Amino acid sequence: MRDTLVDPFEDIPRSVVVTANNYTPGLSFPVHAHRRGQFAFASRGTISVTTREGRWLVPPQRACWVPAGVTHEMTMRGPVTMLNAFVSQEEAQAEQLPAHCGVYGVSALLRQLLEDAIDLPAMYDIDGRAGKLMNLLVAEIASMPRLSLHAPLPRDSRLAHACQRLFDTPSIAVGLDAMATEVGMSRRTFTRLFREQTGVSFAEWRQQVCLLAAIERLSEGQPVTRVALDLGYASPSAFSSAFRRVLGETPSQYLEARRTA
Repeated sequence: MRDTLVDPFEDIPRSVVVTANNYTPGLSFPVHAHRRGQFAFASRGTISVTTREGRWLVPPQRACWVPAGVTHEMTMRGPVTMLNAFVSQEEAQAEQLPAHCGVYGVSALLRQLLEDAIDLPAMYDIDGRAGKLMNLLVAEIASMPRLSLHAPLPRDSRLAHACQRLFDTPSIAVGLDAMATEVGMSRRTFTRLFREQTGVSFAEWRQQVCLLAAIERLSEGQPVTRVALDLGYASPSAFSSAFRRVLGETPSQYLEARRTA
């Protein structure tokens, strides 16, 4: 797929620009990049972000940081309201914003700052209240906690292709031996290379992929039991236990928190 550059606000002479848009379920932005860093806040709905390094999932009331120049795809899982803060490279470097993609928590203060910034004119007064608000907004972005909602892709093309297939049809039942056979490697070589290139074991990675898929499906309104069985878990309780170990809450608690956010 050809990389494209999306730059609706790139040339505005301000270090930060904030926009808000509503998107329909399933809408996808093909591979593209920005000259500014993008802090994409899912005010409503869930967003999937894919780069050459892996896949991230942005649940409601969370955000994804995509540094300037990083090519990525974005897909809406259900109806989405997205607030974007586009941050110039100079400002991102000054605030030491991350050099890699990541999903982050969003404080009540940052949420309010984003909502207030939507109403500012594009050419806001840098030295006035608006400029101070934008400075605080970027400083708050820099302080947000990173969340474990990422499944990295290995560099080896054989491993990457097999992992992409598991992204497309996730199942906790897919075994290490089956993956090793699929890519034509011994179990030992597969295990070593996979950990070297992703930083985690295959079992940990497979669980993360399934949990990302679970969040997507739960956010689309699918029932917990159906999600658990579709992803290969032996029972809904086994799925709930795995979900809670990683995210600190059960699927039902997760859904309730998103409804009341």
